[in-house]
Amino acid sequence: MSTSIDLSTIFRKRQAESRSLSAENFRGDKGAGGMATKETSLTPGAWEQAPHLGQGWKISPCLPLKSGQTQTIMDHDGPGVIRHVWVTFDQRLRRQVILRIYWDGAEHPSVECPIGDFFCQSWNRDQNINALPINVNPKGGMNCFFPMPFKKHARITVENDSPADIAHFFYTINYTLEEVPEDSLYFHAQFRRTNPVPYKDVYTILDGVSGHGHFVGTFMSWQQNCSGWWGEGEIKMYLDGDKQWPTICGTGTEDYFGGAWCFDENNYSVPYFGFQHVVGKSGQAGARMTLYRFHLQDPVFFKKDLRITMQALGWRDLGWRDLGLPNPRYHALQDDIASVAYWYQTLPHAPFPPLADRDTREMV
Repeated sequence: MSTSIDLSTIFRKRQAESRSLSAENFRGDKGAGGMATKETSLTPGAWEQAPHLGQGWKISPCLPLKSGQTQTIMDHDGPGVIRHVWVTFDQRLRRQVILRIYWDGAEHPSVECPIGDFFCQSWNRDQNINALPINVNPKGGMNCFFPMPFKKHARITVENDSPADIAHFFYTINYTLEEVPEDSLYFHAQFRRTNPVPYKDVYTILDGVSGHGHFVGTFMSWQQNCSGWWGEGEIKMYLDGDKQWPTICGTGTEDYFGGAWCFDENNYSVPYFGFQHVVGKSGQAGARMTLYRFHLQDPVFFKKDLRITMQALGWRDLGWRDLGLPNPRYHALQDDIASVAYWYQTLPHAPFPPLADRDTREMV
């Protein structure tokens, strides 16, 4: 038995039931979509836009999220698999709305991320993403296709941690009710930010993971705090008891993200890799960029524990060759870096470190 669906298995007969959650069917009940009335609508003012059409005509398309409010958008028993999540709302607030997912009644979330960063969005700007597990399409339609099996229960919340009320929070969660294989792992995602990275320190993407699983992706947002090339740092993955030296060590930041030779200032978004200039250009002080890599064909497997770091390393070149100085040399950077790590593992998982507060997450 497998929950996998792709072009090679799409034709197979399945014992699954499809369900969908949105503001038009917030319980996901069978045969209950689009039933909202003026009295039951979750969207203030929606009825007034269609009184001549009446029930069934977009009466409850979205949720308001008041400042400080946490809204539960899924709270359902399994077994089942979340197949697709779609979200859209004001791009300026995506670092301040927090997505949390809890599996099988766990006290601590397995996913805790600002929604924008979870969907490979940063710097308060839209970026179109054409990856396999994450698609972001014009204008700010954020989609996740990571399959998320759950055996007993799934709970998803969104917290508006911004000082502003959000009038229109749109979402859809498509999932199936079906048996889940006993050896299925649970989806996890964690956000971190260090601003700035202390001199000669490494940036930590993930630490404190314990369990059996595999790592499936990295998203990073990166601001240069000095000029020059910034992407010489090596990714390092410490597996199953590695201490000082990692089992996996990359050769450079742009190499890990599937590029080469400083990206040559080009943007790209492809199924497993991506790099985009969001503000300014690479090499300029203040440049803001995003990068992603998804390990769908090359997951990183671990049986006990996992730690992942990235060096912030560039070239020190003051342009003083006429003074007889040597060629450029490496320069440990103090850049503003944030990331999301995506992985699957067994439960229970180790609790995450406290999420950075609003001011620490804020992009200004």
